[in-house]
Amino acid sequence: MTSPLLSSPIDGVLLRSSQPLPGAQRALQYLQSHRIPFLLLTNGGGKPEADRVAELSHRLGVPLDPSLFVQSHTPFADLVHGSKHQTPLKDACILVTGGHGDRCRRIAENPPARSYRYGFTNVITPADIVTAHPRIWPFATEFLAQYAAQARPLPLPLLDTTTTTSPHAPSLTVDAIFVYNDPRDWALDTQLLLDLLLSHRGRLGTVSALNDTAALPNRGYQQDGQPPLYFSNPDLLWAAAWPLPRLGQGAFQAALQGVWSAVTGGAQLQRRTFGKPNAVTYAFAERTLEAHRRVVLGEGEAQVEGPLRTVYMDGVLWGGADSIAADNPVSDIQGANAFRSPQGTAWRSVLVRSGVYDGGKPPAVRPDVVVEGVWEAVRWGLESEGWEAPGAG
Repeated sequence: MTSPLLSSPIDGVLLRSSQPLPGAQRALQYLQSHRIPFLLLTNGGGKPEADRVAELSHRLGVPLDPSLFVQSHTPFADLVHGSKHQTPLKDACILVTGGHGDRCRRIAENPPARSYRYGFTNVITPADIVTAHPRIWPFATEFLAQYAAQARPLPLPLLDTTTTTSPHAPSLTVDAIFVYNDPRDWALDTQLLLDLLLSHRGRLGTVSALNDTAALPNRGYQQDGQPPLYFSNPDLLWAAAWPLPRLGQGAFQAALQGVWSAVTGGAQLQRRTFGKPNAVTYAFAERTLEAHRRVVLGEGEAQVEGPLRTVYMDGVLWGGADSIAADNPVSDIQGANAFRSPQGTAWRSVLVRSGVYDGGKPPAVRPDVVVEGVWEAVRWGLESEGWEAPGAG
């Protein structure tokens, strides 16, 4: 019999406001003891995967491996060495924003041997820029001491036409922009991202001559070698300690989109968004789950012949015969329902009531089933695969 595979989110499924939800420990212990491959998939981030896993293991009382934990920004690691469709960014100058202090810079820099899969070598942050050039955002004066405490020297100065007469003087060029986590200073980050997206080839302090050219695609905006923009998490809302959902990173993306539209007269904001419900994240999770299945079941066992058959998504991923359960019907359920696996794996969606969805009116995106929590999601997945499900108690 093929083992079921589970993919599951964290917030609202295993934890709520850092506290374990009913059934979370039991569900993970059952999956481990029965050698059922599973993966933890979350739109959270802002911490190294190893740190998040250690914290989660402590709170749940279940030992977990960092290789089974995929945060919203974990797939960014694929961009380090690139692919046939993507230029490697390992040594490129990248602007990383979001998160507490400069933690996301350190996450992006950490080589695979230390912290999962990253290894960018030339990372700058908004704090570096505003500390070196305070005039770039005049309303940052109250926070300059805080920024200075986490800033590093820039690899090159910004092009400042008030202090240099040569536009060809060496100056900072940004090759890519990564929003790793929720920005703490929306105003500063919006200004810097806007400057870069309107620049000539990512040189801060320049403005592209192609902007607002009617004959060009997108009226010339983002057609002049500007750095690509990557977001890690599209969630507009998330379940936090406050009884009502709070704004997430998706809200910052929406705000930037609004400012961009107002400044450009409605030009498209070209960007790539990772995290659920985007297919790139599900494809990354599926590859990770497949690798874990071979570790759990063994390369030589018949169970691992052929691709994954089904994944059950409940906000936490499980794999094997495969199922998924979700805590946010928009990101988790939509993603599971819409994803078309390159290898033909079926993804099934399970909505739990412990997240954003409270069981009121039917969700706009219909799951395969609605259950109370993650333990009930595990039981439903097992029954769907013909396994004898454990008791509900």
